[in-house]
Amino acid sequence: MTTASPPGGAPSGRPLIFGEVLFDRFEDGSAVLGGAPFNVAWHLQGFGLAPLFLSRIGTDALGERVLAAMESWGMDRGGLQRDDTHPTGTVEVRIEGGQPSFDICPDQAYDHIDPAALGAALEGADGGLLYHGTLAARAGSARALDALCAPGRGLPAFVDVNLRAPWWDREGARTRLRGARWVKLNDDELALLAGMPRGTLASAGAVAAAGEAERAALGVEVLVVTRGDAGAVVLAPGVEHSAPAAPVTRLVDTVGAGDAFSAVTLLGLVRGWPLPAILERALQFASAICAQRGATAPDRELYRRHLENWNG
Repeated sequence: MTTASPPGGAPSGRPLIFGEVLFDRFEDGSAVLGGAPFNVAWHLQGFGLAPLFLSRIGTDALGERVLAAMESWGMDRGGLQRDDTHPTGTVEVRIEGGQPSFDICPDQAYDHIDPAALGAALEGADGGLLYHGTLAARAGSARALDALCAPGRGLPAFVDVNLRAPWWDREGARTRLRGARWVKLNDDELALLAGMPRGTLASAGAVAAAGEAERAALGVEVLVVTRGDAGAVVLAPGVEHSAPAAPVTRLVDTVGAGDAFSAVTLLGLVRGWPLPAILERALQFASAICAQRGATAPDRELYRRHLENWNG
């Protein structure tokens, strides 16, 4: 079944993007700016949504690179905190068989987002939805996230699941998902949250059955499950739709493909696209990101071209 529009209607207002900004350090010595929330905010800026990115960086050289990149891309830096004690985040990335593995450093600046400073940054911000992942809740930043998710704020939440060992536990992750309006995760993460081994959900039908059970149990309106080169599945009340992956013309790496997918999913929710269109367009953009090194693309033509195709 399909539906003409997402349940709950299109959110109005500015996307608030909360969580980590960091540098992916590759084995060849290169360091690429990333972090799932930052990547999503970057893409939304490219698509013209002007998100407010809420995070924390060190007073170090990498922090200066974050500021410079945001300024050059036209991103609002008003939600970015500075930290004199903790460094700007880093992750060691290894590519094995075309797939990335991550060694995430502990006690980074993004682990210490200050709730009071966050509140000041949000004064006058017309927030329409809140995007956050699960990694930023691993340490002190959980207090700031709890404040953002307080019922009084009334912000519908899009939770992007990133289960990175050892920084998660099943019940803690499920607690973060309860009551979210939208959740995106991959098939292995769905299996782990459902108490199954990785690799258990090998077919679209198995993904849909497990995903619908989790969606209903957690009270989520829309659950999106990515399946790597097998495509993705979207589930909502009365809705089950799957789509194949878009072809990758020249595979460089898959770092950030899921974040590209999330960004277009958010774009589609804000624009009120039908769920099948959201799924297919998110897969298209994720495929495009696989043709470059790293997760962010400083290429305005890339965004213009996709928007032109979708609007047409």
